[in-house]
Amino acid sequence: MSRINLESHIRSIPDFPKQGILFRDITTLLKDPEAFRASVDEMVRKYKKKKINLVVAVESRGFIFGSALAYKLGAGFVPVRKKGKLPSETISATYELEYGTDTLEIHKDAITPGAKVLIVDDLLATGGTMKAVTELVRQLRGKIFGIVCLVELVDLKGRQNLRVHSVHSLIKFHGK
Repeated sequence: MSRINLESHIRSIPDFPKQGILFRDITTLLKDPEAFRASVDEMVRKYKKKKINLVVAVESRGFIFGSALAYKLGAGFVPVRKKGKLPSETISATYELEYGTDTLEIHKDAITPGAKVLIVDDLLATGGTMKAVTELVRQLRGKIFGIVCLVELVDLKGRQNLRVHSVHSLIKFHGK
């Protein structure tokens, strides 16, 4: 099997959702069965020997990769959602957005203390969302074994917000 160029499966859309933003659209990768399989397999390859207990994924595109990774790693899946979307008792973390703040929540009983956790999302930009997720996992005393993303927007320096964690991304975009 030849190696797939995953970057070539990401569509770039200028001025979305607003002027000056170059949006990296992963739906073109998701619809291609070989590219999607290759991206999941590459993420799994990095963590398959870590004996991960739980994959924690961020709403909503993170769920696509997180559930596939949990299945392939033989791990449980834990969703992190926007405030008010989970039905049981939760804890929350608020983080900064370009204009304001947002809040993420996780069920209080989602992570057993000491569980080996892999955090997954589709994209790493400024790192604010991912930092909030690491805070939630830490509050529940999970042990973070890594953070993995399909796409990293390197110029936004999200890794700097996550320095104490191992961060892995499959595709790195620099500049526009």
